[in-house]
Amino acid sequence: MKTIHFINKKSIVLLLATVFFLSCSSDDSSSTGTNSISSVTSVVGSGTWKITYYFDTDKEETSNFSGYNFTFGSNGVLTATNGTLTQTGTWSVTDSNSNDDDSISDLDFNIAFASPATFLELTDDWEIIERTSTVIKLKDVSGGNGGTDYLTFTKN
Repeated sequence: MKTIHFINKKSIVLLLATVFFLSCSSDDSSSTGTNSISSVTSVVGSGTWKITYYFDTDKEETSNFSGYNFTFGSNGVLTATNGTLTQTGTWSVTDSNSNDDDSISDLDFNIAFASPATFLELTDDWEIIERTSTVIKLKDVSGGNGGTDYLTFTKN
């Protein structure tokens, strides 16, 4: 009887270990899941967006972008236009972490403008903290002064 009892415990442990290892997946957050690079780029690549909130370290500066509509082109070109002026930059979404846990916070939303100074402030690799089909909220902790910036795009 003791031998059978020992085998059952050993079998259970082996079965649990097998289930554990098989449940670990290698899904790449850059290609699958609801928070993948392709799902984020698909959402922002559709339609035009406006900045509804921009907080730069110690003060809100949303009004600097009032009247601008942003278009995230499929070729990585970011265009901001207010009907009179057009600013052109680049954008991309990259995987900043190799945890493969499909977490939205593992994705970086990269924005780059060369000028003017107001748009240059948006240049950074932003952490995506929330995304829906109509809102994308971003956060950046500055390496230089340790300040935290927040940027929210809302679909028009």
